[in-house]
Amino acid sequence: MKKNNIIIALMAVAFAFSTAGCKKYLDIVPQNVGTLEYAFRNRNEAEKYLFTCYNTLQQRSNMVNDPWFATGGELILPQEFLGQTNLTAPGLQLVKGGVQNKDNPVLDYWDGSGSAPSYFDAIRRCNTFLENVDRPIDLDNFEKERWTAEVKFLKAYYHFFLAKMYGPIPLMRENIPVTANTEETRRPRDPVDSVFNYVVQLLDEAAPGLPVQIDNPEQELGRITRVIALSLKAEVLVAQASPLFNGNPDYAGVKNKDGASLFSAVADHTLWEKAAQACKDAIDLAESAGLGLYTYIIPPNVPASLSEPLVKEMNFRAAITEAWDKNKELVWALNGSFGWQQQMFPKLVSGAVVTRGQNTIACPFGVTDLFYSKNGVPIEEDKTWDYTNRFTAATGDADHEFYIKKGYETIKNNFDREVRYYASFGFDGGIWFGNAVYSPASSLLSIQGKGASSISGVSNAESGNVFGIWPKKLCNYLTVNDTKSYSASGYRLPLIRMADLYLLYAECLNEAGGPTDDVYHYLDIVRARTGLKGVVESWADYSNNPGKPLTKDGLRQIIHRERRIELCMEGKAGWDLRRWKEYLEVATRPIQGWTVSQTTTGAYYQLTTFYVPSLSVKDYLWPISSNELLVNQNLVQNPYW
Repeated sequence: MKKNNIIIALMAVAFAFSTAGCKKYLDIVPQNVGTLEYAFRNRNEAEKYLFTCYNTLQQRSNMVNDPWFATGGELILPQEFLGQTNLTAPGLQLVKGGVQNKDNPVLDYWDGSGSAPSYFDAIRRCNTFLENVDRPIDLDNFEKERWTAEVKFLKAYYHFFLAKMYGPIPLMRENIPVTANTEETRRPRDPVDSVFNYVVQLLDEAAPGLPVQIDNPEQELGRITRVIALSLKAEVLVAQASPLFNGNPDYAGVKNKDGASLFSAVADHTLWEKAAQACKDAIDLAESAGLGLYTYIIPPNVPASLSEPLVKEMNFRAAITEAWDKNKELVWALNGSFGWQQQMFPKLVSGAVVTRGQNTIACPFGVTDLFYSKNGVPIEEDKTWDYTNRFTAATGDADHEFYIKKGYETIKNNFDREVRYYASFGFDGGIWFGNAVYSPASSLLSIQGKGASSISGVSNAESGNVFGIWPKKLCNYLTVNDTKSYSASGYRLPLIRMADLYLLYAECLNEAGGPTDDVYHYLDIVRARTGLKGVVESWADYSNNPGKPLTKDGLRQIIHRERRIELCMEGKAGWDLRRWKEYLEVATRPIQGWTVSQTTTGAYYQLTTFYVPSLSVKDYLWPISSNELLVNQNLVQNPYW
């Protein structure tokens, strides 16, 4: 076993060590009450319990169980269009709307159901640890301080995760005593601002006891650092300042049964200033520890003369898939390796039939429209980009040979786009740079979508995904091995990376005080990595709305779009769109893709509408299960459910 997998093994042991129990967060007797004395009898047993507290967090590494990954609308699992009925990832069906229900919620992290664990159970385990960490007589003060800080962080994280899903939740400051009467176990929901304030308090208590960075990466990568704690604090304060929770009129009348208001009625503008300071604190500490934006580390087997277009692509693409001990942009990732490459990888590339690609997870066309032209402005705003004729045929040429196969007929929409477009998506005729082939350009692997069924040994059902657009960004370039075949090269999908923090900081600064040099600076350094000019210069030179970045409202639109582009398919959109109160506007647009059964350019590039999502304002928050409301009659249901 590799040393950097030791923590995974310990978590598995710890999970097996903890006894199974019912999924009610108000259980007044901990699941492991009979073994507490044993669990904390010495340092080694206490460490096992520490990793039990980590275990629930690690389960989030499966993207289809992540609420915001599943509902971002950037990745679709359209099994019903493939004639399949065995829905193994129900979370990805939530984008359709009409799937969620209050009797048996999908991804129920409150009660815990199916693939979703109960985060209240996780909080209870954290409380048990904090109440008993003083028991082991052979646990030195240094480790006790660090372990206590880690568990306070985890307790804060689990509260925050639930608040993002449900808004106001009952705060679990301590476990309910065994002697409590029935009414004492029926805790009402606390106001959402109280929840955020408590989470920040826990993070402030945890941060001093955490190492700034991991000094022993082979054994401890995956454990919490002070940089992670400060970064999460920034996310918490951004959430509290955002329109979803800060004076949202949709929730103005939501109260507990005793009449206490659960949401603020009036927006507090100063919250953006607090969030901006938290972002800056996290950035300063991260940079002092050597973190920053990633640039491609060319491995020994790749020619140092790799073409500039491919280097720019890899500056962005490998920032997600680079090994975490080599990736200076990675602030926080989970131990579990990203496990869905096979479902995202194309079966057919020029010169290779990738027999293990499954094509089942695809990107809808609307997501690709977010990405800029090569001039760094929206394609619908770029006065030099032929938006009107973008669906007409065009043939790959020498200017695009590292992104589009030379001589291959596709459409103009794929030409003259920013580097992040080519790094993020695979498309018919698009180059799929991999570890197998580096040069010359004519030998680079490319996707064949239309007409693929004519290739010997490949059936029409295998020829391409349902939309004709592949999530290339989430496929490690090393997964195409030196035999030009599929061999998964794992990686840890980032939860937080530096570009995320930079863009959060720019957003907070703009909301707090409008456009400033600092806002532009943090936006522009993210754009510059792939060769884009600054927003002011780009809009002035190429946009038909040149003054857009000069106003607070215009710059807000740019920042939101930058986040959706830079962090596309990383599990951010489902949450960002909610906190901005833009979710319904975006998520109810038709889900469209190409007509992939056709073999000619004109027929293939006809947009097909697969469905129109049915979502409403109630979908901003998850419902509390009806059964939980029966058990705890002091709870009130979320609005509109």
